[in-house]
Formats: sequence, C-alpha cells, structure tokens
Amino acid sequence: MSDTPKDAPEDATNPEDARKDGPDAPRRRSGVRRAFVASLTGTALEWYDFAVYSAAAALVFGDLFFPSEDPLTGTLLAFSTYAVGYVSRPLGGFVFGRLGDVVGRKKVLIATLVLIGAATFLIGVLPAYSTAGVAAPIALVVLRFAQGVGVGGEWGGAVLLSSEFGDPRRRGFYASAAQVGPPAGNLLANGVLAALGATLTEAQFESWGWRVAFLFSGVLVGFGLWIRAKLEETPVFKAMEAERSRPQAPVREVFTTQPRALLAAILCRVGPDVLYAMFTVFVLTYATEELGMSRGSALAAVLIGSSIQVFLMPLAGALSDRVNRRLLYGGASVASGVWPFVFFPMAGGGTWLPLAAGVVVALVIHCLLYGPQAAFITEQFAPHLRSTGSSLAYTLAGIIGGAVAPLLFTSLLSAYGTWAPLAGYIALASAVSLVGVWLGRDPDAALDEDAALAAAPKAPAARTAGATRI
Repeated sequence: MSDTPKDAPEDATNPEDARKDGPDAPRRRSGVRRAFVASLTGTALEWYDFAVYSAAAALVFGDLFFPSEDPLTGTLLAFSTYAVGYVSRPLGGFVFGRLGDVVGRKKVLIATLVLIGAATFLIGVLPAYSTAGVAAPIALVVLRFAQGVGVGGEWGGAVLLSSEFGDPRRRGFYASAAQVGPPAGNLLANGVLAALGATLTEAQFESWGWRVAFLFSGVLVGFGLWIRAKLEETPVFKAMEAERSRPQAPVREVFTTQPRALLAAILCRVGPDVLYAMFTVFVLTYATEELGMSRGSALAAVLIGSSIQVFLMPLAGALSDRVNRRLLYGGASVASGVWPFVFFPMAGGGTWLPLAAGVVVALVIHCLLYGPQAAFITEQFAPHLRSTGSSLAYTLAGIIGGAVAPLLFTSLLSAYGTWAPLAGYIALASAVSLVGVWLGRDPDAALDEDAALAAAPKAPAARTAGATRI
C-alpha cells in the first residue's frame, strides 16, 4: 500500500528528486547523509550512556550504592534509580521539545548531548556507599535525573533532524536513524562491560572496572559534538521560519489542539518499551539470579540481539514505507505479546543457546515496532508542533512503559516466583500499544501537510527576524 497521496506535488513530497539537477543538489544530498549519520551517531552515543547505566544497575549498583542483606532488595533499589531516568524525561521533553519548535533542531541536539555526557562522566567518579555513605546514592539519583532530561530532549530532535532532511515518502527509513541509537548504544555499552568483565576479576570489576565504561563516554560525546556542529538547520524548520509559523506556546497547543494525536503516540510506545526493558535489562538479572547463568553469558545474549537490531532497525523503517505502517505496527504488537509465553519455558532449562535465541527473536520483534515508531509518532503531529508533540509523547510514554518495567518485573518475580506474571505484564503492555495504533492516523495526512508547507509562498526574510519569543 503506497503512503504517498496521488495529488501531492512532486517537488513537495520528494525534494531530493525534484532538485536533483539543480546546482545545490550535491550539497543537499550531502546534507541528507550528514543528518542521517549525525542522528544515528549522536543518539547512539547518548544511549550508550543510558545503557551502560542500565547494565550497571542490574549487575553492580545494588551492592555498591544500596547495600542490603537481600540481593534482590539491593537490585530493586538500583532499578529505582533506573526509573528516575525515565521519570525525568518529560522535563527534557517539555523544555527541549518546545525549544526544538522555537529555536531549531540543531541547537537543541548539541545541548542535550553535552548534558547527558557530563552526567555520565560524573557517575564514573562517584564514591560508593562504603566511602561516602548516603551522599553516594543521592548523587547517583541526581546524575541519573540529568541523564533522563538529556535523553528526553534528544529523541524528538534527532528524529526530526534525519527525517526532515530526507524524502517525506521515505520517512520510515530516515526517521529510523534515531531508532538505531538504542541498540547501537546498548551494543557498545554491553560490549565494553563484557570486555571489562572478561579481562578483570570479579573484585576488580566491582571495585573500579565498571567506572571505565562511564569515563569512556567523555571521548564519545566529543566525537558526537564534532559531527553535530557541522550540520545546518533542517529544511522544514527553515520553512517555518520563513512563514513565521513557529508556535508561540507549543506545549499548550499540543494539549489543546491535538490531544488524540498525543494519546495515540503515547500509547503506541508502551509495549515496545516494556519488551525492550525485559530483553535488554531485566533479562540480565533473570538469567543470573533465576537461571544460574554467568554474567558474561547473559551479556553475550543481549550483545548478539543488539548487534542484529543495528542492521534490522533501518530495514524495518524502510519496510514501513512500502506497506501500511499502522498494519505493520499492529501485527508486531501482537507478536510482542505472544512471544514471552514461548521464551520463558524455552529458556527455563538454564542453558545459553535457548536463552540467546529467545532474546534474539524478541529483539527482532522489537525492530518491527521500534523501526517504524519514529515516523509513526512524528506524523501524528502538524509540522510546527512535531518537535514538542513527539518529545512529549516519547517522554510521557517512558514513565508508564520503560520506567516502571524493571521494577515491576523484579517485584512480580519476588512475589510469585514464576515467569507467568512477567509474560502477562508484557502482553498487557502490547495490548495498550494496539489501542494507540487504532487511535493513530495514517502517513498520508502528514505527507499532505509537508507538501502544503513546502509549496507555500515564502515571506521576506526581514519579516521573520525576532518573530518568535523563547
């Protein structure tokens, strides 16, 4: 099923093809490539920071910052700080999402990268509870909060950076650049932790080895800043500036004029977030504490699944440009609700191969959801509210999805001692996503809006100066 409206102007819906013979064509194509790479690498670097914290929370933070006689209690407290990173995301979505629609996508993306990089580096030098007492977990929570604010403001801008430079008819593919960030960052984070775990003793890893992964983020963030500093502003935002169509109060406008779009975008994210939290975060705890497997074996399973996701994510986004995006998302939501009931019995024997295969299948299903998700969410909103609306949806969904998932997984396993409630929880979250897909709109409406913006006569540049207050 084609997502392109038949009456859309070719120059509006396919800016690359329409201008391919013009003198600026090479620069424009180069801009598309740079935007794609900047969106992918920057988001991957930020998610490296976020993922290395998630893995450390599952493996060492319970003992280092929340000592307890019961290991499960310490892990539960460590996952509480994991949740803080999700709870703080809406603040990043409110602040940076709004600024993305007012001052531009590029400036916001540089600010978010600096924020999360600094927070992660400082976590790497924090003293443990045995040295600093209660000040240690308090500082950890504060820095985790800052991480969440940065990630909350990053996603919407990164998605728009790549998708607004590219052909709107290939929005699924171009927007997937930001979606590759989480598996790529998770792959890098778990790879670094696995290498440290393999070369250091248990005592060395828990004493100082885990800190290396956090300190390494300083190098990665510097690289990301170098790439993003070379970018121009997106064509869509430039057109908004020329038309003086930047919103004065974007947050209020999203809530008052597009409530259904916001609800659809929030609900569709819940299932994929819970599925991802299970098979990249909590599976480490489940494999080591319930199945008796080694830390390295559990990390290897996640590492393999994440490496496959890096390649499948853009393919899933491209697939959603060729078939109906809502239908693809709905089918994958059903699969995500069914698979846990297969995975847990399959992995229950405590051997590595069934566990790894189960994780890989789960993350492939996640690709079919997460790859098209960026395009599906952004096209729910009008162009002048896309940064704000997308950021709000992404961050608010994180609270009811990924934030509480590891806590609920841990609590359910502790209370019932069996996997059935865990699988039921994932199935319920998948059903919530199906409701969001039903409420959402098809891509054609967004293509029409993009075409109208591109075809509108441009206002003189002098009229646009100072048109919008921050």
